[in-house]
Amino acid sequence: MTALSTISSVYGPVDSWRVGKSLGIDLIMNTSTCSFNCTYCQLGFIQDITKERKLFISTEKIINDFNLSKWKEADIITFSGSGEPTLAINLGEVITKIKHITDKPIAILTNGTLLINQEVRNNVLNADLISVKLDAPDDKTLKEINRPADGVTLHSIILGIKELKSDIKDLNKSTKLQIQIMFMPQNKNQIESLAKLLNEIKPDEVALNTPTRPYPAGWDIITRGAHGEDTKKIKFPIKPLKTLSLEEAKNIENKLRELTNLQIISVYKN
Repeated sequence: MTALSTISSVYGPVDSWRVGKSLGIDLIMNTSTCSFNCTYCQLGFIQDITKERKLFISTEKIINDFNLSKWKEADIITFSGSGEPTLAINLGEVITKIKHITDKPIAILTNGTLLINQEVRNNVLNADLISVKLDAPDDKTLKEINRPADGVTLHSIILGIKELKSDIKDLNKSTKLQIQIMFMPQNKNQIESLAKLLNEIKPDEVALNTPTRPYPAGWDIITRGAHGEDTKKIKFPIKPLKTLSLEEAKNIENKLRELTNLQIISVYKN
């Protein structure tokens, strides 16, 4: 197995339907680690399901990898990688150091489970885009789709998102708050309930998604940025997931527009 020190914590740029050419920053690397274990995760079954924050990869290594990367070719720098980026206690530090190197926008893809923590919110507030996953309108669906770590509830997630929005406003930040919904068979008929939550949160934008990458039977670090042809490099079986039809996606988008009047983007437009 390749030594961790020889693998870069920075990957891509990869094509993202949301943001263009995205350079990925992986603050975890050594194993898939998250407070969710989503049934559609491109990393496969999460190896370490936890809410514990800690240092996974040193800031020094990440910045060194960044300087050696193709960051100048990217439209945006995205914190995602091998799990939930807010689990890394040096998230805020890394964002600050990267902003000293480049003025390219920074995005964070998060499941929102730790936003209830003020320290975590402080860590993410310097990002230009915070995209928070919200697939479930109730705890039953949350457990079916996202399979959260013990103690995570829909209430705690929603409260954390609202606190984040309040912090953005109070600190006069220009940070964009996006809610991303992954539509699956389990939630595609829960549009009204999801719309109610969106109206409570009032994000700047809603991103509608459906699984476009297969679910791998095991974890490999390549899965963190596997898109299109990259999935063929995965050395173990992968399972295609059920996606929405174009008609279903358009109906959901139209219904959400009608019920929320929010800015909506969709994977089906790309």
